[in-house]
This record gives sequence, C-alpha cells and structure tokens, in this order.
Amino acid sequence: MEGVDVPSYFVCPISLEIMKDPVTVATGITYDRESIEQWLKSSSDCPVTKLALPKDTDLTPNHTLRRLIQAWCTINASNGVDRIPTPKSPLNKIHVLKLIQELSIPRLQLKSLMKLAVLASESDKNRKCMVEAGLTKPIVAFILKSCAEINSDGFEEALSILHQISTVSTDEFKVLVMEKQEFIHLLTRVLRAKDNNNEIMRTHAVSILKSTIEVSSVGVLQKLNLDFFKTIVKIVKESISHQATKSALHILFESCQLSQNKLKIIEANAVLELIELELTIPEKRITELIFGILDGLCSCADGRAKFLEHAGGIALISKRMIRVSPVVDDFAIKILASICKFSARNEVLQEMLNVGAMRPSVSVSSTVCDDFERCQREGMKGSGIGKTLNFSVTISNLSTSSGSRGGP
Repeated sequence: MEGVDVPSYFVCPISLEIMKDPVTVATGITYDRESIEQWLKSSSDCPVTKLALPKDTDLTPNHTLRRLIQAWCTINASNGVDRIPTPKSPLNKIHVLKLIQELSIPRLQLKSLMKLAVLASESDKNRKCMVEAGLTKPIVAFILKSCAEINSDGFEEALSILHQISTVSTDEFKVLVMEKQEFIHLLTRVLRAKDNNNEIMRTHAVSILKSTIEVSSVGVLQKLNLDFFKTIVKIVKESISHQATKSALHILFESCQLSQNKLKIIEANAVLELIELELTIPEKRITELIFGILDGLCSCADGRAKFLEHAGGIALISKRMIRVSPVVDDFAIKILASICKFSARNEVLQEMLNVGAMRPSVSVSSTVCDDFERCQREGMKGSGIGKTLNFSVTISNLSTSSGSRGGP
C-alpha cells in the first residue's frame, strides 16, 4: 500500500485508519464504528467538534461512504490494498426475542443456543442487547433445568452465553442468584464431575461461580462447605486456564472475608497450593490475590501453621516485597507481622533473618514512616500503617535479640 494516496474523508478521525464501518453521529461527523464506540465508553463528547452528544446517541451507518471506500479498495487492489468486507448489521432486540422464544421449543432449542453463543462472543454491544432483551433469566432457567445431566445438548452453549453476559447483567444476575441458591451447587457439580474433561466448560463454570459469589449475600457465603472449597482449591492446583485460576482466586478472596470460612479454606489445603502457585506463575494481579488470601488465612493459628510448614513461604514473602506493587507490600507486611506476633519461634525468626525478610520490610517501613508523618500532619489515617510500623519494631527487636544471643 506504499505510495497510495488515501482520500482524507476515508480516514477515521480517531484511529487515523481507513474506516471499515463508517457511521455518522448527531454532530454530522463520520467515524469508524469500533473507534467511536470505544470513545463513547469514556466520553460523551464528539471527538472532532467537542460538542456534547445525546445519551445513547444513534450511530447512523454511512452506506454511501462505505461503498466508495470499498470501490476505491477494489481499484487499488494491485497496489496491495485489501477490500473492506461489508459489515454485519448490528444485532437488534427483535432478533434476540425471536431466539429466546425458540428456546422453549425443544426441536429449535439447540440451534437457538448455538446462534446466541456466537452472537454473545462477537461484541459487548451484542451482549448488552441480549441482556436488555431479557436473555439472562431464560438462560439461567435452562441451565438449572439441565442440571441432571451436565453434558446434555445445549448445556455447554448455555454456560458460554451466561459467562459472557453475566458481566453486563449484574443487577438481574444478582436477583436470580438470590432466588436460586442451588445455582452454586450446580456450578460446583460441573467443576467436580469426574467425566468432565472439557476445560472450556469448566472455565466458564468457575467464572460464573465467581460472579455468583461476588453478588451473594453473607447468608449464602456462610453456607459454603468444605467440599466447595476443596473443589475451588483443586481448580487453583490444576491451572486449567489463566482465567479459571484468577476466577478461583477471586472466589477464595471473597470467601475468606468471613471468619467461619477461613478454617474451611485452610482445611482444603489452600495455603500450600497458593504458595506453590505463586512460585510457579508469578503475575501481578495473581500475586495480589494470593497475598490477600494468605493475609486472611494467616490471621488464624491454623493458617500460620500451614504457612510455616512450607519451606519456601517466608522466602517467597521476602522476595515479592518492593518488587510487585504497594498492595502486595501491604499484605506481605501484615502476614509477617502476624507471624512475628503469634508464631515467633526461634527457628522461624532465624529463617526470616536468613532469607533477608527484614531488608525489604525496612524499605517498606521507611516509606510508610514518611506516609505516617504526612498523615499526621494532614490529620489523616493511613491504612495498614500501624501494622507496618509495629512489624518494623518487632522484627528489629527480634533481630537484635537474636544477635545478642548468637542465634537460636
């Protein structure tokens, strides 16, 4: 395409590339559909004129300009210009309602689910349209009705659809979950089924379970049993997919906010599996989740005991401090503070000194002290600052004591 002059009115003012699906907004300016839709997620103004656009502004397809662009592409094909395909018409609610009706007709059910699954995977706009058409309730109903046989026709497609639309139907999803508490048991069965080797289905199931746990009431969370947590820890251990691992970690993080769940999570062997996971695939968001869960579990004596059983636990905490994020630093300091306060046996202290746990903690404490002084001057309260300072004093005193004894 080198040396080819592209007419300026073929170029999107946002992406500065040839428009594939030109649409015109209320101000009369034409943009590529994908670019302007992305722009309108964070702004309500026209990018060129800076004028405010109406809420839920219409994007009118500019068919004439699209045909001109396609004709120009065809003429310049010998110069390496690819022809732009005719874009699909945007999904409309009437079409979705028709597919929802077909869900109640047994012979059309599977075909309808397959079409809906494809449409849901195409764009956020499609998913929003499907939610507005009321798809969430019949999909949840279909999944619950099919719970006797998780490998029945359409079950995988239904899970895929709900997985994709649950992120844009939070309010309705929450109501349905509260009405149908057995939904958690069904999703757990999908994850636990011995004959289910379908990684995509299991990934969708744990993702939906994450969304379910996030909107569940305290009463629902209190009813989660040991088998549930064993299933979630197994997902963490197996690492069937990156998305499944993150969803499982979110579930554990949300669940361990309740003290009665902590012991169940610890008994499910979560502490050791979390440390092993962090040693295997360190990644910022996953590390933050793992450290957050470990912080919650180490507030229990059983959790601290399990943590200290792992030969690499303290070294891991030391290694991650001041290398990942302030969130990790805060959790790491609280974990070490809990251990120093309640489990500071000589061998534990010696290991902390051997792996250099004090050095990064001092760096963090130095920063926190500056923040603490600033907060005092400004009359503010610093989150986690008190524990950090207490830990700094504790580890400093313990290391001095150890030095004066010549070791344990």
